[in-house]
Amino acid sequence: MSLGFLIRLQILWTLYDVQKIYYPLLAAVGVPVNIVTIAILSRGKCGLSKCVTHYLMEMAVADLLVIIIDLILRQIPIVYREQFSFVQSIQVCNIHAILLYAATDCSVWFTVTFTFDRCVAICCQKLKTKYCTEKTAAVVLGTVAVLSCFKNSFWYFLYTNEYWLSNNPWFCRVAFNVSRSLVWTIIELMHYILTPFIPFIFILLFNALTVRHIIVASRGRRRLQDQSHGERSNDPGMGNRRKSMILLLVISGNFMLLWAVFLVSSILRRLDYLGYPISLPTFVSEIGLMLQLLSCCTNTFIYVVTQRKFKEELKNGVRYSLAMMVKLIR
Repeated sequence: MSLGFLIRLQILWTLYDVQKIYYPLLAAVGVPVNIVTIAILSRGKCGLSKCVTHYLMEMAVADLLVIIIDLILRQIPIVYREQFSFVQSIQVCNIHAILLYAATDCSVWFTVTFTFDRCVAICCQKLKTKYCTEKTAAVVLGTVAVLSCFKNSFWYFLYTNEYWLSNNPWFCRVAFNVSRSLVWTIIELMHYILTPFIPFIFILLFNALTVRHIIVASRGRRRLQDQSHGERSNDPGMGNRRKSMILLLVISGNFMLLWAVFLVSSILRRLDYLGYPISLPTFVSEIGLMLQLLSCCTNTFIYVVTQRKFKEELKNGVRYSLAMMVKLIR
């Protein structure tokens, strides 16, 4: 065996040991922070519009479902396969696959729809009053959820109902001739193109349009102020747009950064099966999966940093919880 192979193998086994700590810790953090986010946003006291609040709350719900269905019910049993060997006798894996992929699609595409909503709100003032409403947000998010379930229903027929506790993207048992077939390869490649390759393109496009509009508008307003009085007064409208842009760019940038490795490794793995040998070491795929799951736990911290009123609501909630605990102890 070559030295390079031994090094890659050592990195992989080390990564498996890290996952035994990383995944339970991520679950222990991810579940409560998303529940807290949902609770705070549902109160509607964060200074955000009802439309934005609806998007952010549903994104938190989708992230919570991914943590439960993917991280807790798939990844943790895989890394602790000896303790969870009984899972292989539970024959619902193909149903689990539909729920997992649908929840992941919702988590990704809810981010896309939020990005588009903010792009419309900032760039298209005439369309804003009709599109950027709570009712429209509910219809858009509901449509995405239904389409995600429909799109992933075919996994019920491609997977078997038996679990395969292995560090492999296919956590259900699949016949070897099926998984290596051209039909399967094309279907899975399209699956990864739809989530998250196309969302990457959309997010980049919408963010580029938003940033361009804000830069052009800011220059225009500065010129008008300079021509009128030579003084620059505070502009609440531009200030609100900048805050929206910061929130938008941080959320979408965080999503793209944490999904990038998973996207590249998934597509290259399938291209390798199609006869284009551009394979990556296995540990790269594992790192991509770890980062992808991390993306479901970070939005709460983004809101704390970028949204003052969200931070205040969180502090009030913590104080109230501590006061209740002290009262119960006494």
